[in-house]
Amino acid sequence: MTKEKILVSACLAGVDCKYNGKNNKNDKIIELIKTKDVILVCPEQLGGLKTPRTPAEIKEGKVITKDDIDVTKEYQKGAEEVLKLAKQFNIKKAILKSKSPSCGKNKIYDGTFTDTLIDGNGITTQLLKKHGIEVISQEEI
Repeated sequence: MTKEKILVSACLAGVDCKYNGKNNKNDKIIELIKTKDVILVCPEQLGGLKTPRTPAEIKEGKVITKDDIDVTKEYQKGAEEVLKLAKQFNIKKAILKSKSPSCGKNKIYDGTFTDTLIDGNGITTQLLKKHGIEVISQEEI
């Protein structure tokens, strides 16, 4: 029997793919990687964005960078690439980075770049949930 595969935000595993070129290494994720089959993903990079990159937040349904560039298309492409991987590997669960415009679950930044959180999901989280994939944030493990 094969082990269950889980999608994980690459930044949580210590990969330097955050907008600022750093990571969000999480010790619980590092331990999880030792016992589970994990596929690391960075939707922003899969969507064609470079690292480092200008921070972005969701505002009025679009992903807008701090310098007012619409990167919604790149975020959607990244989400679709993550979904392709999930389908290819029959993935049922993803652990994604909270508050991110890609990976956030339940709470995301409001688009004002003032660290204000609102109810909502990131682009990738929305798409995965729409396709029946359970999404949890690193804060929930």
